[in-house]
Amino acid sequence: MARQRSFDRDQALESAVQEFWRHGYEATSVASLTQAMGIRPPSLYAAFGDKRALFQEAVLRYRETHGAFSTRALAEEPTGREAVRRLLMETAAEYTDPAHPPGCLIISAAVNCGPESAEVEEWLRGFREAAKAALAARIDGPDAPALATFYASVIQGMSTQARDGATREELERVAELAMLAYPVSER
Repeated sequence: MARQRSFDRDQALESAVQEFWRHGYEATSVASLTQAMGIRPPSLYAAFGDKRALFQEAVLRYRETHGAFSTRALAEEPTGREAVRRLLMETAAEYTDPAHPPGCLIISAAVNCGPESAEVEEWLRGFREAAKAALAARIDGPDAPALATFYASVIQGMSTQARDGATREELERVAELAMLAYPVSER
């Protein structure tokens, strides 16, 4: 007879999100995960599979919760300019929110991975490329792909700056300056 789980799976998963967000994929050990999640290794493996499977589930949860602001910003604004501006301003707020680790899990989790984690890096790159494509889809004009790459670069830089201690106000100023690159035709 299987033993019943004695922990809150959603709460444990959120703790894993925080741990991966804080330390990245490779630097986060199973020992640190189980400590943060308040469970023992056999429970981690039984509930989530291995570390990579847990990481993938944690990233999906991050996208549905902490990272969902980006999809909403691009979908809910009437013009591309307003969507990009909202995205940048909400990025400044979200990446510096003291309620969780700074920056973006998807941007920073696989920055320093070795060859054994190439699949993890590639998987995260896919999310970043999809975000860049979503940006390009909201920007009118022939320079949309280049502008999308520019704004994706700004957002990735904002993540790094937030991890280095930049304030919300500093990142909002970066957002305002980045909006100067937006095409005049849509202003």
